[in-house]
Amino acid sequence: MGVEWVRLKLDLDAFDGARFEPYLRRCRQAGVEFTTMAAVGDAARNRRALYDLNRTCSADIPGRGEFYTFDEYLAQRIETPTYDPRGVVLAVDGGSWVGMAATSIRPEGHAFSEMTGVLAGHRGRGLSLAMKLLAIDYARSAGVRWLRTLHHPGNAPAIGMNRRLGFVDDAPPTAMA
Repeated sequence: MGVEWVRLKLDLDAFDGARFEPYLRRCRQAGVEFTTMAAVGDAARNRRALYDLNRTCSADIPGRGEFYTFDEYLAQRIETPTYDPRGVVLAVDGGSWVGMAATSIRPEGHAFSEMTGVLAGHRGRGLSLAMKLLAIDYARSAGVRWLRTLHHPGNAPAIGMNRRLGFVDDAPPTAMA
């Protein structure tokens, strides 16, 4: 029997992020900067750095399995019509990339939170939540109403963070008849 993934969605029209702004302020006061792939340059070496960061952050996700090869990552995550370097938020601490949140705008008319991750040594500082707020801003700027995500049921920290932000259960997509 397969895993029953936890599907969540956030109504961007109803979302009020003001109560979460202290997370962004606290991270910035601690010296963490936030930027995007578009701002740092969507170049080959930055794509490799993003891949390395994503692979490392993904290593302890329950049920993740083998991570993509670099070529597979490029083909399935970067060189696709839904990839936008403005939708990849980076947390930078002391000049090093320590976290990332990738969001895409889907042709079905919603945004999708592909991955939010922080290197193990930098967790517990609110970076994931801060990056997710910036990802929400990106999704809103695209004019979509819903931000969707899915998680392995064993990934309680990610599920909890999303629920704290106001994500609710989302029904699985239905097949078109």
